[in-house]
Amino acid sequence: MFVLSKGLIVKNIVKNIVSGDGFSCGIAKETGLIFCWGPKSGNLGIFNVSSEFEVLASGKNSICRIFEMFGEVECWGDSSEFGLPPHGTLFVSLSADGQRFCSISEDDHEIECWGRNINVTSVPKASGFLAIASSDSMTCGLCSLGVCSPSSCTDGKFAFNASILNEPELTSLCAQNELQICLPCGTNCSVGYFPSSTCTANADRICTPCSLCQSSSCWDVCGVLSSSESQQQDQQEIKKLVVIIGSSVLGCLLIFVACCVFPRIIKKRSEGKGRIQCGFCIGKPVAEADPNPNPLPHLSLTTFVGETQVYRLSELKDATHGFKEFSELGRGSFGFVYKAVLPDGRQVAIKRANAATIIHTNSRDFEAELEILCNIKHTNIVNLLGYCAEMGERLLVYEYMPHGTLYDHLHGDLSPLGWDLRLKIAFQASRGLEYLHNEVSPPIIHRDVKTSNILLDFEWGARIADFHIVSATTDNDLSGNMEDDVYNFGIVLLEILSGRKAYDRDCTPPGIIEWALPLIRRGKAAAIIDRNIALPRNVEPLLKLADLAELLLKENPSERPSMNNVVSSLEQIVKCELILS
Repeated sequence: MFVLSKGLIVKNIVKNIVSGDGFSCGIAKETGLIFCWGPKSGNLGIFNVSSEFEVLASGKNSICRIFEMFGEVECWGDSSEFGLPPHGTLFVSLSADGQRFCSISEDDHEIECWGRNINVTSVPKASGFLAIASSDSMTCGLCSLGVCSPSSCTDGKFAFNASILNEPELTSLCAQNELQICLPCGTNCSVGYFPSSTCTANADRICTPCSLCQSSSCWDVCGVLSSSESQQQDQQEIKKLVVIIGSSVLGCLLIFVACCVFPRIIKKRSEGKGRIQCGFCIGKPVAEADPNPNPLPHLSLTTFVGETQVYRLSELKDATHGFKEFSELGRGSFGFVYKAVLPDGRQVAIKRANAATIIHTNSRDFEAELEILCNIKHTNIVNLLGYCAEMGERLLVYEYMPHGTLYDHLHGDLSPLGWDLRLKIAFQASRGLEYLHNEVSPPIIHRDVKTSNILLDFEWGARIADFHIVSATTDNDLSGNMEDDVYNFGIVLLEILSGRKAYDRDCTPPGIIEWALPLIRRGKAAAIIDRNIALPRNVEPLLKLADLAELLLKENPSERPSMNNVVSSLEQIVKCELILS
């Protein structure tokens, strides 16, 4: 292959040619060594590199490689782009954009990223990635187990149909329509489901919820009684019902007589009764709960587990109109979120796990998560109200936040927020994060702090949502993860202050950190204040907010303050704003 660069013909480069800003590099044919050219190639600092390598990727001003023999990563150029490359991990694939490098590990084929802004979006924690590629604003991975083939699928496999991806313009995953991807047929269905159709050449077997079981073919799988068994059971239930009704009538008569004869005694005894707690929340303290919680009325189809309700699946189906699309509030990696109205008139938000989440989460993990969630009660957290685990479903019922997300108000079509409300939201969100870090035992790391995960309640109060149940018992680097939460909260403060997105490709530079921090450090913080709303009479609190954001975004994690200190600082800023306004 020949490459022409400013009149220079470069020979003997046969694979893995990559380019950055003013340079190109590739693998020499004979020696397998790095060979670079271009006006800025000297800035990379690559001289006399003797080790052979397999994979090469370049950022804007830097380049990384994977050793052919050892699979480890080495980088050159602008160190701010690649930060601290991982050591001790073997990789098989590598890609880069203008902000970060990402690679696939050799042992479990998970994706690991390093460089700048790696916390803007979470890296998918799924194994099985086969390839990875990056653009200016995103990184994508391929985790398909199949490859395109012209032959028909053999027994035990089916041809994958791209229509299930719900992309109208995507008719096939292969370059040619006559090619197809053959995938292995599924075997057993999950608990609570039965196979309603077998695997064919063009479709995998279909698993249907047992709630829709109508024929004898699924009775054994779903534990449904036959008609004769059902009649016998009905007769037994009728007999039991007669006994219960008779006992109830007799009991009511005795209670009526007792109440008429001993009203004072009954009154004193009734005053001594309290709520019985059981299940996941036994003996668990509820820290900083809402001082005036709404009482949870008892529903005929609902039981209580401590302060958390256990709902029937049919109940939640009715509340969401059968989980119809018009009830959908949003969707994410967990699944779907629906707006629902319970029989008592309360509005709630229901998170319904998708199939992937259910497959990767066993019942023990779900119960462990519930035990933590049902004890997290705080005025600045979106609190769990109940759950349902019938028929293999994973449904979580949360408080409904009518005013949407902070992201929608700062960057979407919802009404913009005034400065007093923005500062109040920043302070309240910090209190919610501080609660997770310091007052929950064991501490909870959010891992995805951003404006779209800060919701606004009926009184425009800020509530932290969608935190991940990862605690000190499962993570050795607890303080480091807390510092990541602090860093991401610094990005939130910049968005509140400027009204600009964390990453906006229409702006230069696109990253809010690269744009705002140099201005703040040069004493020009006023230049980043949002001009789409009227400035307050005194901008001093906003300048202090900018200084606090700069402190949270220190490159050295040990220099960042804890959330305790962040809360104290924001409390002083809010008080200052109230005094000066």
